[in-house]
Amino acid sequence: MIQWKEDIIIETNIEKVWSLFLDKNIQKIMPKVEEHILIEKNENEIGAKHQQSYREGKRVETYIVNTLDYEDTETSKKKQISFVLANAFETNLIFKLEKIDENHTKFIYEGSNKGVNFVGRAMLKLGNKKGAMKVVDDFLQRVKQEAFNL
Repeated sequence: MIQWKEDIIIETNIEKVWSLFLDKNIQKIMPKVEEHILIEKNENEIGAKHQQSYREGKRVETYIVNTLDYEDTETSKKKQISFVLANAFETNLIFKLEKIDENHTKFIYEGSNKGVNFVGRAMLKLGNKKGAMKVVDDFLQRVKQEAFNL
């Protein structure tokens, strides 16, 4: 299993950053997501389900994303999701925002990838830990950049 918890300070309002996690903006921070369709409940509630398609090279994987936790207050925002990718990896992600002041937001990105079968476990063991952490850092930087572009 691979786990991470990283954070970054973004020099903009918490509401602007949070808007990047709305369904209509998800491709700005996750450009490999080709389709993100709400299929159950509302996007801003626990129990929401989305059908998502993700492109990696020439391959497209489609899976169901479950919203496990959702919080939206003036000073704190949180969305926790879970999905199984390629019938091999269970991915859990937490996106948390904390208001520092009107123009500064702390973004905490936490998650894990766990192999759900022999192939998934083997691939994670053989995988490059540095490469996985680069993906995490790239995501933090993309959120920061897109927040400035709003």
